[in-house]
Amino acid sequence: MNHLLSHFQLTGTVLSAKPLGSGHINDSYRVSMDGDIDYLLQRINHEVFPDVAGMMRNIDLVTSHLRDKMIGSGQRTLTVIPAKSGALFLQDEVGNSWRVYEFLTDLEGFDLLDTPEQAYEGARAYGHFLRFLDDFPAEQIVDVIPDFHNISSRLKAFASSVKADVVGRGRRCKEEIKSIESLANRLTTIQRSWDAGQLPTRTTHNDTKFNNVLFDGDGIGRAVVDLDTVMQGVVHFDFGDGVRTGAATAPEDEADLHLVGVDPAKYQAFQEGYLEITQDYLTPLELELLPLAGPLLAYLMAVRFLTDFLNGDVYYKTAYPDHNLVRGRNQLKLVEELLKLT
Repeated sequence: MNHLLSHFQLTGTVLSAKPLGSGHINDSYRVSMDGDIDYLLQRINHEVFPDVAGMMRNIDLVTSHLRDKMIGSGQRTLTVIPAKSGALFLQDEVGNSWRVYEFLTDLEGFDLLDTPEQAYEGARAYGHFLRFLDDFPAEQIVDVIPDFHNISSRLKAFASSVKADVVGRGRRCKEEIKSIESLANRLTTIQRSWDAGQLPTRTTHNDTKFNNVLFDGDGIGRAVVDLDTVMQGVVHFDFGDGVRTGAATAPEDEADLHLVGVDPAKYQAFQEGYLEITQDYLTPLELELLPLAGPLLAYLMAVRFLTDFLNGDVYYKTAYPDHNLVRGRNQLKLVEELLKLT
């Protein structure tokens, strides 16, 4: 580990490098130094992100822009620590890619959203993220996962999986297939509007879960992290995933559908926090379609989970044979509950 770190532009002497967090994509280590600055070392999962160079260039461009725009706002962003060669990441002798960030030592993240106040603050941080990138040229961004939130593309893949039924599971999710098909017209509205040029293309985070916001000691959301999926998108992707994950009353693999719903206080708090920062520069159509964002992202996840179920669980990690089916049913129930708020 020390040999690897010796190739980066670190300040001070390395004291230790300890595993950090429980992320499912990248391996993370907190690097403690003998000075005032600690670092975050990560091994990038190149199977999920094959274009590591493009992804790191995205992050460098976005964080540089954010840093300039955030002056005096109290908001912060990640700082990429380059290698001594000037590269934004290093590849080791076995092909693993590694990067280093400055560690935001005085901020803290949480896995669970407990209160509406936290939802409000987390939403404000995501709102600042979008707003500060309003004048960033989105065309500079590489799509590291093409069509990541493109529901039309996801539905085509789903239809192919239904037709092929490669592991004979189609008969076990007939009702779910009907639900997906019946909701398709309404929940492709945002994508069709974007495709028609009616919605502006923005630089979006695309993974706006609550644990991707860091808070200060006073509970104020100060930094948005995990920028691997920053790509071109529409505001609805970020708002939708925020309320899908932040206002749900149960985790996305809860099998008891009676427990799956929407916490109205958290939903309202997230919406208020987000719009407090963004409302005056979103377009009328963006605002009009915002209530469909939560249902869209829950629907998209249902489509993805059920596609994987039909394909034999080849993408998502599963703990038991019907895990993806349970997830798909869960998210379809959440779509139903979120649509009640539109």
